[in-house]
Amino acid sequence: MSTPVTASAPQRVRPPRASYRATKVRRQRVRAAWLFLAPMLVALALVAGWPLLRTFYLSFTDASLSDTAGALFIGFENYLVYDDGAWYGLLTDPVWWRSVWNTLFFSVVSVSLEVVFGIIVALLLNAEFKGRILVRAAVLIPWAIPTIVSAKMWAWMLNDQFGIINHMLLALGIIDSPIAWTANATYSMWAVIMVDVWKTIPFVALLVLAALQMLPKDCYEAAEVDGIHPVKVFFRVTLPLITPALLVAVIFRLLDALRVFDVIYVLTSNSTSTMTMSIYARQQLVEFQDVGYGSAASTLLFLIIALATVMYLYLGRRQLGVDQ
Repeated sequence: MSTPVTASAPQRVRPPRASYRATKVRRQRVRAAWLFLAPMLVALALVAGWPLLRTFYLSFTDASLSDTAGALFIGFENYLVYDDGAWYGLLTDPVWWRSVWNTLFFSVVSVSLEVVFGIIVALLLNAEFKGRILVRAAVLIPWAIPTIVSAKMWAWMLNDQFGIINHMLLALGIIDSPIAWTANATYSMWAVIMVDVWKTIPFVALLVLAALQMLPKDCYEAAEVDGIHPVKVFFRVTLPLITPALLVAVIFRLLDALRVFDVIYVLTSNSTSTMTMSIYARQQLVEFQDVGYGSAASTLLFLIIALATVMYLYLGRRQLGVDQ
């Protein structure tokens, strides 16, 4: 007679001692990280979070600069409202949409030029030649100058009566009469783009130069032995390896360009041909004293910047093949 075999209950296996210690150490490190980050997060919430939420709230009110406490809630009327057979609000304002286009055009063109010239400058600074240290220090001067100072300096240089730019072009015979670079709608946007590119090329070049100096030398030695053309080496070897540094440079410059205010306001003030979203919001808030309407413009500016940043980061991760 056979004895029936009963299945024994599964026994609970304890994790190895080393794995348990590693998990405990990891949890301690996470707690320590949050402990050190807590003061900064609290300060950031007070300095940035509260004003941002306050701006969101004011965009739904009729607040004015003289009376923000007595503002009344009006919903989406600052953004879009239908009244007496017509649409009103920020989304129907042609000046606002012109400022959006100006901002996007300025951002795309200036950042593209900064990346191209920044790579060229970085490649030149990465080469070995006498006085390289002095040249590197000199290249950083435009970036070190405060934006207001550099914009005011260029405003005098671009002046149609006393500017050295017109003087040089007249002396070379390139132009027949002085050009009002910052007052003429045809040239004003390109003038501010030129000033911004001049100032921020060193920033991009510095990041790219740091990436170039981290590249392995054996790849270039092998390419030189095989007789591969330097241009092909750049596009096949150098550019893919410095792409992460370029993504960092572009995201910082794109954020600055989308919220640009100072360089354009100093050069062209409230000119419609160069008005950006930041200048438009400032005009509504300060000059027209319409805090609700200006807050609505600031809110849309924040949303556009956030959307552009998320899209760029997503495309950058796809390009680099980074898993989510």
